Amino acid sequence: MKVRSGRTVRDLRRENRTAVLQRLYFDGPLSRFSLGPVTGLSSGSVSNVVSELVADGLVEEAGSVDSAGGRPRTLLRIRADSGYMIGVDVGETRVRIELFDLALTELSRVERPLETEGPRRVDRYDVGVVVGHLREGIPEVLRRAGIPAERLLGVGVGVPGIVARTPEDGAVVHGQTIGWDAVPLERLLRESRLLPETVPFHIDNGAKTLGQAEMWFGAGRGAQNAVVVLFGSGVGACLVTDDLRSGRAVEWGHLTVRVRGRHCRCGAQGCLEAYAGAEALLERWSEAGGRPPVGADEETALTAMLAAAYPAPGADGTTAPADATAVAVLEETAEYLGAGFSDLINLFQPERILVGGWAGLQLGRRFLDSVRTHATSYSLKYPAARVEIDLGTLGPDAVTVGAAILPLADFFARGGRRVEAEPEEQSPAWQTTLRERAAQCGA
Repeated sequence: MKVRSGRTVRDLRRENRTAVLQRLYFDGPLSRFSLGPVTGLSSGSVSNVVSELVADGLVEEAGSVDSAGGRPRTLLRIRADSGYMIGVDVGETRVRIELFDLALTELSRVERPLETEGPRRVDRYDVGVVVGHLREGIPEVLRRAGIPAERLLGVGVGVPGIVARTPEDGAVVHGQTIGWDAVPLERLLRESRLLPETVPFHIDNGAKTLGQAEMWFGAGRGAQNAVVVLFGSGVGACLVTDDLRSGRAVEWGHLTVRVRGRHCRCGAQGCLEAYAGAEALLERWSEAGGRPPVGADEETALTAMLAAAYPAPGADGTTAPADATAVAVLEETAEYLGAGFSDLINLFQPERILVGGWAGLQLGRRFLDSVRTHATSYSLKYPAARVEIDLGTLGPDAVTVGAAILPLADFFARGGRRVEAEPEEQSPAWQTTLRERAAQCGA
């Protein structure tokens, strides 16, 4: 049956379930009485939807609250154990896999380092190695928590690069900076038969999953227009506007900031990432005479650089002289980042720019103050006066949290119903009837 808008009754029921689930998830616990105004549904519709969701095991009672002159109203909330999600961060130094319940409480995690075995940086991103980590890690987080795979709502994966989709392969990753040329990641994972066919994989750019996490649960909550920056070995960004509520990854790190400048790992010259990413920052420090720890990974080397630039007082209360080379490279990097931020400000006029990623969190507020100063000086005055630039609040796990949100958002969009198995191809009814008659006749 269709209503006048062209939607079916089933569509309307799904939308009503979605509205109630979302409000309970973000604002709950709430009473049935409170759900009406915030969802726009009638009291009868709220009652019917809540009854369905309770029967499905998605919603439960959570105490009561006094009402004005009447009996107490029962509060409702989402059941945290009614579904589980896995979030994966294919990061720059490791693959991190985390299992969450519906409240996004971490239940278990597995981390696998990405080590360079050959002469080139991209060797650490060998497709077989990364897929192997996922094949081992996904069953392991389930086993550690004792959760059956059938109870998963889905697996979200954040990856570097551009993610396209094809009917044959699903999500295909174009990661030029890591040597991935049209890698059919979703098909490779599906062919591994890690999970039941009813458990979907959701694969997207890591900056987008970071942005989604900060907008849902972090420093982006309440903003209508924001840019969330992923600052790690390289740099990327996620743009969130009224028209793009789920966010859109933008290859901001490959904006040209100097014509015929430094070679970028994408193959071009003069990209922002070639000056502002942690990998480039450490290279420039070394080229200028700095001494990164021999054999250390990028996170350890950046920690050493910061300690050299901003030495902490010793046990006797004295402070060693700052490494002038490290300070100069960091200040130059802050200016490049500030100039890059100014492009985001002038182009999109966001309310907020939020910085996440392991390098952004390590560099911290002292470095961000300098970035903010340069961003303001390079920007147009009007949008610069209306933007807040700050650190994200979800820490190093933000990408995995955002990746786990991908199946959760899809689950809500379907009204809290799981993906159903594709029906097996059946013979036409007339062929079945003929076979049955032939069997009865002894043919």
